Amino acid sequence: MKIAITGATGQLGELVIQNLLKSTKAENIVALVRNVEKAQSLKQQGVELRLFNYDQPETLIHALEGIDKLLLISANEIGRRTPQHQAVIQAAISANVPYIAYTSLLNASTSLLGLAQEHRETEALILQSGLKYTFLRNNWYNDNYLPNVQHTAETGILYGSAQDGKISSASRLDYAEAAATVLSTEGHENKIYELAGSTSFTLADLASYIANASGKAVDYQNISAEDYTQALTAADLPSVLINVIVDADIQTAKGAMFSDSKDLERLIGRKTTPIQDQVTALFN
Repeated sequence: MKIAITGATGQLGELVIQNLLKSTKAENIVALVRNVEKAQSLKQQGVELRLFNYDQPETLIHALEGIDKLLLISANEIGRRTPQHQAVIQAAISANVPYIAYTSLLNASTSLLGLAQEHRETEALILQSGLKYTFLRNNWYNDNYLPNVQHTAETGILYGSAQDGKISSASRLDYAEAAATVLSTEGHENKIYELAGSTSFTLADLASYIANASGKAVDYQNISAEDYTQALTAADLPSVLINVIVDADIQTAKGAMFSDSKDLERLIGRKTTPIQDQVTALFN
């Protein structure tokens, strides 16, 4: 049984492989990578490396030969993902790969998030392909909120436009563990999993977690989407990323990040990682 993972040197891909190594021999795992040099640590663990560049279709079919299960981790170039994913799916068909798992988005069929459209298009391409599939519809990552936690503790203000919208996120590791479970066990063919955290929080809750962990006063300040956009622009963030961040908050206020699905819990066999635990760890 050969299992291949795209984006294997990315944050999620590497975690999936490390989880697979707990239950699967390294010789059964293939890391599909854009840059082989960056993947030497995987090679040292006995994982096979194959060159795999979404934008070089000629590399794709050969790299997928002999693969029994393929995990397509959604590409990170927003706006270009559908044609990139289409190239991978077409290569999987040509290489006679029988099964594909895809990291999609929570409630992709109906989600109002701007990110959802490319996920809907990719899911449709997979359904049309005739391949057996599993859609891993991941909600937001706790990790998305962590990079600025210490800065927020220093300034005492957490800005956002999510109002009191609830966020049912989980850690990147939780989602990676779920993907590894699906790839290494049976019974997941032609299923859709809505993957979300066991608990939910608001940005006001997040501010309180930061305050408790840092010992400093931190308040959540809800601002308009326009003001939030201006603030992020002033921080020199790329416009594409700004659009994703602001849209996420706007849709959070409308309920897009909330879910009471327990699919993720069931796949990993435990409660998901609370964001307050990850926040606390940053100050210890």
